[in-house]
Amino acid sequence: MIRTGEVTTPQFIAGLDISTRKTYGTATAAVVVIQYPQFRLMEVKIVKGKLDFPYIPGLLSFRESPLTLAACEELAITPDLILVDGQGIAHPRRIGLAAHLGLFLDTPTIGCAKSRLCGQHEAPEETPGSYTELVDQGETVGAALRTRTGVKPVYVSIGHKIDLKNAIHWVLATCRGYRLPEPARLAHLAAGGNLKSESTAVPSGQLSMETLWST
Repeated sequence: MIRTGEVTTPQFIAGLDISTRKTYGTATAAVVVIQYPQFRLMEVKIVKGKLDFPYIPGLLSFRESPLTLAACEELAITPDLILVDGQGIAHPRRIGLAAHLGLFLDTPTIGCAKSRLCGQHEAPEETPGSYTELVDQGETVGAALRTRTGVKPVYVSIGHKIDLKNAIHWVLATCRGYRLPEPARLAHLAAGGNLKSESTAVPSGQLSMETLWST
């Protein structure tokens, strides 16, 4: 993935999230697109299907990417920036879900996760916008960013075609009083069935990573 780049005036910003049911091996992937800076909700797409890749910690991208990409393929609008509820390079292998999706979609992508997967950091100050570097094995892989007073920080990392400073900027610019930036928050609601959407069911066997790489 490309760890540099600056997004300046995005018109459409997407949020991606996936809700899994480990017991049944199924999941619901959601993508929402908002118009910026109006924050107008433009499009919501949901895809439901079976997860064919087994649950292996650290390899969730191979399990979740195919269904999430299938949702993105349903979009009529091409986003200028994507916020993913997941890790970018803040991953032991430096390629989490946000990095995988950014490469597939060839779009500036930011990982904005609710929990830390690797690395250590000092606690950021309580003021919204405060952050500290997330460091793993001597490398800065992201930032612990305070988006709201009195709540835990989110973990921002590069996904693709954007640098960390710009990624932090856009996470803050798209927050509207919640812990998560608005595109990711809406995607989370949509994946949980709490946001009006267009839903598509994808048959098992059509979501392999091998198939997606070959397209």
